[in-house]
Amino acid sequence: MSLPVLPVGFEHSNQEEPHNSRRKELEKLYPEVKELSVDSGGPDVTFCCLPLLIVALQIALAYFIQDVSWPSLLLVAYLLGGTLNHTMTLALHETSHYLPFGGGSDWSRACNNVLGIIVNLPLGIPAYASFQRYHKDHHTGQGIWGTDTDIPTEAEGKFFTNTPLKVVWVLLQPAFYALRPLLVTFKQPMGWEMLNVAVQVAFDAAIVYFFGIKSLAYLIIGTLLGMGIHPMAGHFIAEHYTFRSSTPSLPAQETYSYYGPLNWLSFNVGYHNEHHDMVLIPGSRLPKLREYAPNLYESLPHHSSWVLVIWQYIMVRSEANVQFLSCTA
Repeated sequence: MSLPVLPVGFEHSNQEEPHNSRRKELEKLYPEVKELSVDSGGPDVTFCCLPLLIVALQIALAYFIQDVSWPSLLLVAYLLGGTLNHTMTLALHETSHYLPFGGGSDWSRACNNVLGIIVNLPLGIPAYASFQRYHKDHHTGQGIWGTDTDIPTEAEGKFFTNTPLKVVWVLLQPAFYALRPLLVTFKQPMGWEMLNVAVQVAFDAAIVYFFGIKSLAYLIIGTLLGMGIHPMAGHFIAEHYTFRSSTPSLPAQETYSYYGPLNWLSFNVGYHNEHHDMVLIPGSRLPKLREYAPNLYESLPHHSSWVLVIWQYIMVRSEANVQFLSCTA
């Protein structure tokens, strides 16, 4: 359904975070959903196929693009590189939850981390290991100030309040996602993060040495453009920004799902209520979770277009600050 944004700033709530209570209800009413998790149903080992294929494809594209003009490079980086690299950021999301190999042992967690570092390579920027550490806080402290760094800071909310400024904010989303955790809740880098950086720097240096600077530019520009005003990037806003449905009696939600075709390129991250409810279920099995419990999900307002979400965020009620998340006090 079409979900117009609210003409308000941050929305605060003292109610219980919804996913824990719905998880308990799911497990009580539909105990079979436990079989979908990596603990009971096994890890999603088939997951590796697409990310590793994209790693190889992006390296090949980086080779073939080394002699094209800069305008052509920018176009390909946005249309193709941006899409592929955004898909890879969502592969990192799956891997950060230890879904490909499970997280029941040190060995399985290490396999996930090695895969994450490999999947990170075509992004050109080290991100996996740090994202994993901060993303845990998003799930354990969703909506809590100073913990959940998916929430825009107060300064962002007060400054980016009209259409031109919101265009800038969307374009700069990669910078905000990278810098906000460091400013809000800095964590001292650890071993896997240092290895992630070292491997990425070595890979980038090899790309420049063998292919040239344009090839590395293609990869990094694709990452930055793909996380800005790009159809795939609509999920940044769609997932946790508070939207209202056209029915005033329906309360605002902390999390919204999306059931459109871009889920095919994003490991079903659009099934976001489902993901937060049962975080150990791989993306490939989230549609099955929805099928098991239609009465719990079909009544929830949801998005049908990430492109429309970006448009609404930028254009609707542009005189008001519509950059908000539900923030549990």
